[in-house]
Amino acid sequence: MTSPVALPSASTTPSGVPASGTDRTQLKAAAKQFEAIFVRQMLSAARKTQFGGEDALFSGQGLDTFRQMQDEKFAEIASDTGAFGLGKMIEAHLARMLPPTTPATSGKGGVTDGI
Repeated sequence: MTSPVALPSASTTPSGVPASGTDRTQLKAAAKQFEAIFVRQMLSAARKTQFGGEDALFSGQGLDTFRQMQDEKFAEIASDTGAFGLGKMIEAHLARMLPPTTPATSGKGGVTDGI
């Protein structure tokens, strides 16, 4: 039996609490972008299939460009609305790897004396 690969303990947090709001915001944006890329790739692969022959009337570079733009827009909408849920799953998984949030510091320049 093999053990799972773990990151150094300084960068992991079992509670899943992010280091700051900006880290969480950046992670959310990156997860949405990844979901959009994934959906775009999925649609691109689906468009490459041929189900019966080439129709000369409805083919050409212009139509290919239009379909590509249409797929990109659909991918953006799907990732913004979370239709597939992939972005939220990625965000939740990666949020566990953010460093923990530091507690609020006292008014002494961030140094507490423990008293």
